[in-house]
Amino acid sequence: MKIPLSYSFRSLWTRKLTTFLTIAGVALVAFVFTAVLMLANGVKDTLVATGADDNAIVLRKSAESETLSIITFDEAAVIGTQPEIALGKDGQPMMTKEVLTIINCRKHGAGPSDLSNVTVRGVTPDGLILRPQVKLTEGRMFNFGASELIIGNEIADRFDGMEIGNSVKFAGRQWKIVGHFDAGRSGFASDIWGDQNQILQAFNRQAYSSIVMKLRDPKDFKALKAKFESDPRLNELKIEPEKQFYAEQSETLGNFIRILGIVITVIFSFGAMIGAMITMYAAVAGRTVEIGTLRALGFQRRSVLSAFMIESLFIALLGAGVGLVFATLLSFLTISTTDFSSFTEIAFGFTMTGSIVIATLIFATVMGFIGGFLPSFRAARLDIVNALRSG
Repeated sequence: MKIPLSYSFRSLWTRKLTTFLTIAGVALVAFVFTAVLMLANGVKDTLVATGADDNAIVLRKSAESETLSIITFDEAAVIGTQPEIALGKDGQPMMTKEVLTIINCRKHGAGPSDLSNVTVRGVTPDGLILRPQVKLTEGRMFNFGASELIIGNEIADRFDGMEIGNSVKFAGRQWKIVGHFDAGRSGFASDIWGDQNQILQAFNRQAYSSIVMKLRDPKDFKALKAKFESDPRLNELKIEPEKQFYAEQSETLGNFIRILGIVITVIFSFGAMIGAMITMYAAVAGRTVEIGTLRALGFQRRSVLSAFMIESLFIALLGAGVGLVFATLLSFLTISTTDFSSFTEIAFGFTMTGSIVIATLIFATVMGFIGGFLPSFRAARLDIVNALRSG
């Protein structure tokens, strides 16, 4: 004979305080677990959104990021002759030869010596065309040939002196800020952009950092990659789909956040499981006569075990639901940290997905099962006569 589900739910209601405290403990652990996964997913989404499906990026083989890459002018000229590159309205290859450098800027509220690395990207007119997610929101576009800059919205919001009309000094020049741009949730939102030639000259660079090109057809990528591998003028370079490159860039930081967060969550989860176990042991101790009565009425041991396990799992899932609700609110926040691949500032948000919801529910179910099994097993093993006598 099975014990009705309503029995388990009514039993929880009779112990409001302990049930609430246990749910709160599980909710906290579920919140931390979900937040960690959302944060790691946000890093990945931010960097992947930086790339486009029909763009390819070229770097030096030994470089792990654009800031460490060197592409000579001669190599860039050879790349520009490849027929797989789409042509613009002017008949020229749609490619941008870019130079990246790092400057130090101070965040709002930071001390005079507390500086963060910020990426300065020198782009060409095609660089603007190949990044349709980048849209000017305030001011104007910088003039090519002038020492002018436009600032990504995440940098403008978080760093001192990034207002339009101000100047930023680096490489021995004063660079005037003429506009702010929004790049959506892509990594470009954490960039400062200027004219490629001006930045090359200011830093006395004799090479580009990366080349981004639009392919005539994404299917042409394999043929183009084969040319890079076979042409002795290009075999020191590597070419990747732009989205794949930025996805790989996200792995180091994303994995660090995920591993550190899960370790912390597991530690917290022990506390939640102990809390659930104490709650369920208290329930068994307070309902000894009730359990004996159930057994005397003909309910089998496995039915008693199931009833108490259902209570524990329900507490865990309810706590997970509360944690998920609060974690969802993090979607409205954006934070910034150092990208380990480039050692520059990058801003990203918390991203919720269906897989994260499922992972959190599974995690909470495991906590509920472990926390409730021993008390439930004890309840099922109570001797009928002794249980009735204890009243």
